[in-house]
Amino acid sequence: MMNDAVLRKIDLNLLLAFSVLMQERNVSRAAERLLLGQPGLSAALKRLREALDDELFIRVGRGLQPTARALAIAPAIEDALSGIERAIRPPKGFDPSTWQGEFRVGMCDNLETAFFGPLVARLRQLAPGARLVGVAADKRDAAQMLDDGAYEFSISVHGEPASWHIRMPLFEQCSIAIYDPQQLKLKPPISVEDFVAAPHIAISFVGSATTAVDAALDKVGLSRNVVATVPRYSAVPPALRAMPSIAIVPESLGRCMAQLHNLEVSMPPVELPADPVSMLYRRVDRADERASWFRRLFVEVADKALLASGCKAGICAEAA
Repeated sequence: MMNDAVLRKIDLNLLLAFSVLMQERNVSRAAERLLLGQPGLSAALKRLREALDDELFIRVGRGLQPTARALAIAPAIEDALSGIERAIRPPKGFDPSTWQGEFRVGMCDNLETAFFGPLVARLRQLAPGARLVGVAADKRDAAQMLDDGAYEFSISVHGEPASWHIRMPLFEQCSIAIYDPQQLKLKPPISVEDFVAAPHIAISFVGSATTAVDAALDKVGLSRNVVATVPRYSAVPPALRAMPSIAIVPESLGRCMAQLHNLEVSMPPVELPADPVSMLYRRVDRADERASWFRRLFVEVADKALLASGCKAGICAEAA
């Protein structure tokens, strides 16, 4: 353990002056290297002598001769100064093409469906030695999992962030209606009459048949017929393929489902609130080059995925 009482007597500038004097063995040349006047360097040497209780350097002619104590401590001081210099040296720029390691991202299942595939594909192109790990998360535990180190950032609908977190807006997630046109013979856009008449499959993580969709319908004096609820979006396409029904899902997910399962999409006939999807990451990671590169990569991939799927919402200018 370091002896604080001893270290308080010495500051870094004194050790640097000692090192340069050892190398130059001449006050004038050492002062020039240190950008000091000779009186300033002499004052520093006086403080060193008092702190270490040794002459350290003896004037011999025009030069300096180190004492036995100075010669004994010089290697350790050189090592210490070299270690400090390496520690505070600006880090090398992050090179994804040579990096070997893991990137971790937290997303709920609907965002994973829309973005995980394009993200890992792009990562393989730019950082072939890296591995992408997706961690299941939602807005209820996203901040705590971030603090626990479960992932480097979370993509979700986040609440007000803590002072040690940064929340970066990404896009407004609208909702769309999705159904199997082979089961439900409707042409988009669906009318409000057909919408409320059709059976509905609701998505609820807590098993409730009443969601924000029902609240929006209630405002205009309407209601829908919910015949089933599922806790995960992955269960929606098989259910729609099995029976004539409609589900309301986030737009980015719904358009992916439509492409993968030959489903039809339609804008809902009633206005539904949009969810502000954001990226949540730790403030301490803001200046980390590797972490910031990964955040920028996600923004790039998500923007292209949204445009490719036909979503109206794109990445916010602040994020892009």
